[in-house]
Amino acid sequence: MLKINIHEAKTHLSRYAKRVKAGETLLLCDRNKPFAEIRPLAKAKAKAVRQRRMGQDVGRVLWRDDWDSPATNASIAALFGVDTKQPE
Repeated sequence: MLKINIHEAKTHLSRYAKRVKAGETLLLCDRNKPFAEIRPLAKAKAKAVRQRRMGQDVGRVLWRDDWDSPATNASIAALFGVDTKQPE
């Protein structure tokens, strides 16, 4: 484990950052007295992405015949404060 003083760390930050990225742990010191450890973050385990099968909800969703009627659309628009009346 490499010990570095604050001034050295500030002066060569990018150099030490590369070492930490490579997996090395550094011990940060103030007047040669250690007070902090700089180490790489633990890598998060990748979550397995589960693919959905196409058509898995067939028969579970039922559409009424009037699902897209002008009256249904007008009532939905009214919920959002939209006036759907056409000017004559």
